[in-house]
Amino acid sequence: METEELRELQAPLKERYRDDPEAAVVTLSAQAALGEGVSCSVQTGRAVAAAAAGLHPAAGGDGTQLCSGDMLLEALAACAGVTMRAVGTALGIAVQGTVTAEGELDFRGTLGVDREAPVGFRAIRVRFDLGADADDARMAKLIELTERYCVVLQTLTGSAALSTEWSRA
Repeated sequence: METEELRELQAPLKERYRDDPEAAVVTLSAQAALGEGVSCSVQTGRAVAAAAAGLHPAAGGDGTQLCSGDMLLEALAACAGVTMRAVGTALGIAVQGTVTAEGELDFRGTLGVDREAPVGFRAIRVRFDLGADADDARMAKLIELTERYCVVLQTLTGSAALSTEWSRA
């Protein structure tokens, strides 16, 4: 895709978002089903062997590729699911169900339409829909430990130090 082609593709979106800021707010979602052992299966909505990343339709993509926001939520749902299975195994709780991660992105920030609009998620929510033969106290402990040991969740909440660098290939 060339520069002009991208500009032409995004121009009507930018105009729409200037006129209707709420149209730029999109909720993304990912879900993981707890699997056997210490595993889970992430629903991507794509039947592909390798995940192809691209622009979200709200930024000019055609919807055939995952956007990085989708992938971030999938990683969070998958990590929380795997962590929950590991913690459940350690606690002797046979747990089944799903983990859903969702959050809103304001594409005005991503597309540079409004400098005040955030670039990135406004908020992210993780929801556990579970079945287990455990009382509420044990389930609360399962959730507490899952939150504590989920690498992706802790990375997002802890604001890990991040740096970037570049080089010519």
